[in-house]
Amino acid sequence: MDKLVIEGGNPLSGTIRIHGAKNAALPILAASLLAEGTVRLSNVPHLLDIEVMLSILNRLGCKTRHELETVTVDTASANSSHVPEDLMKQMRSSIFLMGPLLARFGEVTIYQPGGCAIGERKIDLHLKGLKALGAEIIEGDEKIHCRASRLTGTDIHLDFASVGATENIMMAAATAAGTTVITNAAREPEIQDLQHFLNKMGANIVGAGTDTITIHGVERLEPCEYEIIPDRIVAGTVMIAAAVTRGNVTLTKTNPSHLSSLIHVLKRAGVQTSACNDIMNISCMSRPKAVERIVTSPYPSFPTDLQSQVMVLLSLADGFSVMKETVFEGRFKHVEELSRMGADISTDMNYAFIRGVQRIYGATVEATDLRAGAALVIAGLAAQGTTVVEQVHHIDRGYDRIENMFQGLGARIYRETPVPRPLDLAN
Repeated sequence: MDKLVIEGGNPLSGTIRIHGAKNAALPILAASLLAEGTVRLSNVPHLLDIEVMLSILNRLGCKTRHELETVTVDTASANSSHVPEDLMKQMRSSIFLMGPLLARFGEVTIYQPGGCAIGERKIDLHLKGLKALGAEIIEGDEKIHCRASRLTGTDIHLDFASVGATENIMMAAATAAGTTVITNAAREPEIQDLQHFLNKMGANIVGAGTDTITIHGVERLEPCEYEIIPDRIVAGTVMIAAAVTRGNVTLTKTNPSHLSSLIHVLKRAGVQTSACNDIMNISCMSRPKAVERIVTSPYPSFPTDLQSQVMVLLSLADGFSVMKETVFEGRFKHVEELSRMGADISTDMNYAFIRGVQRIYGATVEATDLRAGAALVIAGLAAQGTTVVEQVHHIDRGYDRIENMFQGLGARIYRETPVPRPLDLAN
């Protein structure tokens, strides 16, 4: 397994371009199945999750290519609605294929999806939404089969503002008969991006970014070209890393309006931020201040995907901070690893209590999930001594070679790939 080796204590400095958003690209790749022909997407990063999704599309009969940051998907030859079990268990976002495959083929077979172990993430809202549109759902063990001769628009209220369920219903309803209205819809920028993509293919959808989305079903969609939005979580990770290392970093190709909750927290911590169009600057020349209370919640509130990274900043802040996690119950696994580096953090249920320390120290730590891994990299950048982050494959799911990203800002970080040992023929 690859490892990241980090020599800490070097302030980050320079300019970095933020790559496209994984959480926007994945549902858009799935939505390409709704049109027969070639879809061309730009600003698509090279991530493990992206490659898994492309592998699934290939197994469904599509032809895909990923060159530089452009992906082409030819869906004309798609001939299967059975998502391969081995690939589906590698990635939670494979669930996005339910709506498009059901809409195109009238049936879909999936398995319970995999992904990061950050707590229970049921798919019941996805299934309830598709059932409301007229799908018959047959569940057995790990396999789920959905079928519908024709989906029909209806009113759907989500018990929880689920991003995935909102997007799956949008895709399924895009070509359904009649009008679908989703209330208590999730409001994330990635949902807005999906709406823009579907509308460019000929859909008639309004309301993304609010809690009510209306989808007027159309007869068919046509392929198009589209550019994915910048990744707000990658941008936020870089911003926090700049603050933690007391550096000065400029981010380009980003969208400051998607990061307003993080910017507010950073300002409360004494970090200097400025923005103009798609350019942001982050600097922190002195010890940050504690933030009394941060609560994660769906967009536009503070994102759970930046909770672990901000905890590193608070671990080195002056004072006592409290973090409340309300989205995933299993998202404090990084606390034990940060504590091994010298952080003073205690937890109680979904609360974390952080007392800032003067410094943290390098150690060998394990990335237990994608965002926890990013937090440990940030901690390594700020720590005294050498940090080794193991289980890097989790980080590769959401960051395009994170070591290259930080090397460009002056960090001393490199990837160590084990050399396979030759077979001992004597034995």
